[in-house]
Amino acid sequence: MMSKIVRTMASLLILFALIYGLYIIMHGHLTPGGGFQGGAVVASGVALLIVAFGSDNIHKSLKEHHLSILESSGALIFIGLAFGGLAIVFFYNFLVGSSIFGHIPPSGPNTGDIWTAGVIPFMNIAVGLKVLAGLSAILLVMALATTVMEVEE
Repeated sequence: MMSKIVRTMASLLILFALIYGLYIIMHGHLTPGGGFQGGAVVASGVALLIVAFGSDNIHKSLKEHHLSILESSGALIFIGLAFGGLAIVFFYNFLVGSSIFGHIPPSGPNTGDIWTAGVIPFMNIAVGLKVLAGLSAILLVMALATTVMEVEE
């Protein structure tokens, strides 16, 4: 476990990593980025917490089976959205211009409006969940394995 200064800064920086990662996930259809990149940013925040607080302390609140459920949920959401578009073609973007996101403005579509992306933001969320849970689980297991190896030596 690191010093109090490092732990305090890590506690503050994890909020920025989480918000920035979610921003990248949600704006992946408009800007460079998306589910994978945003999930990796959030997982890097988890790595920061593991370094600052130690893997044993993080393992008490972040269990592998919770991450496994989150990762499986992301995969199921992605597959569900993909099969939702099977009416015409696999991965058909069936939510584009639908009334789910509100009405089409009288001036016409704007690429910055979320309704113009259809299912893409939801697929980015699903991929983001899968990546952040998968990478976080890998980091946690690797950190715990190194702790066990140090104890055995």
